[in-house]
Amino acid sequence: MVTVRALPFSELGLQGALDLIQVSPPTWESSILCNFVIFVLGSPILVTGLSASGVAAAFMLGTLTWRAFGGSGFLLVAAYFVIGTAATKLKINQKEALGVAEKRRGRRGPGSVIGSSAAGCVCAFLSIYGVGGEVVAALWRLAFVASFCTKVSDTVSSEIGKAYGKTTYLVTTFKIVPRGTEGAVSAEGTIAGLLASILLASVGCFMGEVDVTGAAICVIASQIANLGESFIGASLQEKEGFQWLNNDMVNVINISIGSILAVLMQQFILRSWHQ
Repeated sequence: MVTVRALPFSELGLQGALDLIQVSPPTWESSILCNFVIFVLGSPILVTGLSASGVAAAFMLGTLTWRAFGGSGFLLVAAYFVIGTAATKLKINQKEALGVAEKRRGRRGPGSVIGSSAAGCVCAFLSIYGVGGEVVAALWRLAFVASFCTKVSDTVSSEIGKAYGKTTYLVTTFKIVPRGTEGAVSAEGTIAGLLASILLASVGCFMGEVDVTGAAICVIASQIANLGESFIGASLQEKEGFQWLNNDMVNVINISIGSILAVLMQQFILRSWHQ
């Protein structure tokens, strides 16, 4: 473990900054510094997927994630961002022509960042402040990974469906509807979303955030949550009396369901094994 006396960044110097980056477990100071360095180096990539205010929101998310889960948690979120941005940019001109593209040519704003990470942020705070103690610390990690597996699956399934979906069905009635319709699903998008969730869960497993069983739970929870999100989108989103239920709010509900389901599934499995 590296211990560094807390100093203002202006007084650290190069060696002090290098020592601060290596602090384990992370502190708020080391998290801000690590996040800042990565954001500066990665700014050409960040600005392709985020607006200026979206970058600011992502910086806060990155700092919180690093403080809670270290570099491994940060890399999980970074992988989500890269996968989601790549899917959003696919056939962007075609999506714009159909009127189903994300605003600003796929550069997401703070509402999208917060909506996509709300559950993960809650898990990060719970982990930082040791809520539940060591006994449940692993559950906060599991829920954190599940939230981003859910969101990456949602994003990829939606964007691939808009770009490549041959036939799009409304999940509540199986009526054929245009691409981009709220609550609509396609075979192409569903398969792509499942693969994206498996990929991100594998990253989480490789980085030590979850074990193999946890990764499988995250994938299953993400698919159930996304099915529920499709029903919400088709039945309630921005309908009369539910104008408040916009896309960002549906995202919060979706990733929260994914996180909660993962925790419940984990607990059910553990109890079954101990019986």
